[in-house]
Amino acid sequence: MTDFPEPAIIHVNGVQLEVFEAGREHAGRPIVLCHGWPEHAFSWRHQVPALAAAGYHVIVPNQRGYGNSSRPAGVTDYDIEHLAGDLVALLDHYGYADATFVGHDWGAFVVWALALLHPDRVNGVVALSLPYQERGETPWLESMAAGLGDDFYFVHFNRRPGVADAVLDAHPGRFLRNLFRRPAAPRPPSPGMVMIELALAETPVGEPVMSDGELAVFVAAFESSGFTGSINWYRNLDRNWHLLAGADPVVRSPALMIYGDRDPIVRAERLADFVPGVEVVSLDCGHWIQQEMPEETNQAILRWLDRRPAERQ
Repeated sequence: MTDFPEPAIIHVNGVQLEVFEAGREHAGRPIVLCHGWPEHAFSWRHQVPALAAAGYHVIVPNQRGYGNSSRPAGVTDYDIEHLAGDLVALLDHYGYADATFVGHDWGAFVVWALALLHPDRVNGVVALSLPYQERGETPWLESMAAGLGDDFYFVHFNRRPGVADAVLDAHPGRFLRNLFRRPAAPRPPSPGMVMIELALAETPVGEPVMSDGELAVFVAAFESSGFTGSINWYRNLDRNWHLLAGADPVVRSPALMIYGDRDPIVRAERLADFVPGVEVVSLDCGHWIQQEMPEETNQAILRWLDRRPAERQ
């Protein structure tokens, strides 16, 4: 992490967050980058200098459960009200009324929900990989179990608590080495739970997304923290479905959706119905978009930011 900013520990919303900053001299133009699972603030290493050079105050937290941020013991301490509340409290800490929020994977889920629960604190959304998730009539976990089975990792995390945590904790280096790969040729699905299989597999498939030195940052973080805090985000899926019941389901903020053409996550067919101000960009990559194609990701984000009215940045 030689070229990555030094972190600060900030106490907000009853927890401490490890926060990395750049471009402090640009106070008044905040942009908050929210990582996914199983990631780290370091996953934004390619975006931080580009955004700071473009005149933004870049704020990159390790969210609760990750890195040196707090890891509360209660599962419900990781529901969407707590995760969104951490980001609101972070804005309060810096004295900002609102900010642009960028999220990848689970970070995108949190940012979409933040725009519903606290719309006045969000002046723009950039989502990578995970589009807005329609709430629907059936709780999300129930729908996943019915359609994808009990071995689907979302379902497994919930219905067999502690099982995957123990396997991933025992093999963090192998798991992350095998997970952070560029898409390889499609293979027939195998039985079992994919995340456990990745943690146990001797040989990785596909080209690595990052160097050994970069991967070592992620491995060291999870060797220290373990995986349970981050997996607890998944264990609030149906709780989040209930917590979002009273929110206006339409995201009113301007938004940019960046898809990876080879990402297994399904695109949202009705995205514009729920996010009427959305622009969509597709890149020729897999799930780890900002790490697989960093320059193209930076260009897409900066072009979108440049097109927005100055008073909304």
